[in-house]
Amino acid sequence: MCGRSCLPRGVSRNLREGHRKCSHPTMPWDFWLIFFALGAILPWRGRARLKKLLAMPQVGTPERLALYASTVAFQWIAAAVTAWRAWSRGLSPGELGLAIHGRTRILAAAIVGAAIVASLQWLNLRRIGRSSEKAREFMQALAERILPRSSVELLPYLGLAVTAGLCEEFLYRGFAMAALTRAGLPIWSVILLSSLLFGLAHLYQGRGGFVGTMLIGAAFGVARIAYDALAPVVLWHIAVDAVAGIAGPRYLLRAAKPVLGAET
Repeated sequence: MCGRSCLPRGVSRNLREGHRKCSHPTMPWDFWLIFFALGAILPWRGRARLKKLLAMPQVGTPERLALYASTVAFQWIAAAVTAWRAWSRGLSPGELGLAIHGRTRILAAAIVGAAIVASLQWLNLRRIGRSSEKAREFMQALAERILPRSSVELLPYLGLAVTAGLCEEFLYRGFAMAALTRAGLPIWSVILLSSLLFGLAHLYQGRGGFVGTMLIGAAFGVARIAYDALAPVVLWHIAVDAVAGIAGPRYLLRAAKPVLGAET
């Protein structure tokens, strides 16, 4: 039996209850497949797609719009399949972070947190933009191919930001944390492993992107436990990605045509 000692006092009620439900520290085969996809297939796919983009002499609006659309479709399919298997295995909405307790507190945390992380993201992009050309070379090449260059591209990109916030938070802070908790892992390792998977999914951004994303994932994991819900971190995630699409072209693509809301 899984003992209660694995989860310290203060851990969210739903994760604690999910921890008590497991009868042995094992994981279903389909959960293992999902974790393999999160830890190996997604990182490989991201790096392969970026390699293809970087090899192209120029990426225009049609290519970027196709990239946004395919990523949106892929993430929703991945989230839907994961949700199907999670619910088939008995993970409750509460364990997955889909239940909300204390709506006023959750709403306040979501709004205030989104404002904070959006400001930090904006300042970080401005810092990168002011660095030497050599230091920002990779980020600039990445931005040239991925970030929106006009208002026509910005709206689909914002749709992608919303999708990433919803689907990635469900996958990493919802499913992954719930499944690892059910398997009997202590909460610190649940946060660490889910954050590692999150960082690996962004390995295409380079070593700095991997480390930074992993640290963000750890902070989001702690917040997901503290608020016993995914809602705050979903909005924070959307804010980070949305600011990247608005401020990124402004600071990383000096010669680019500014997008709507990012005029110099």
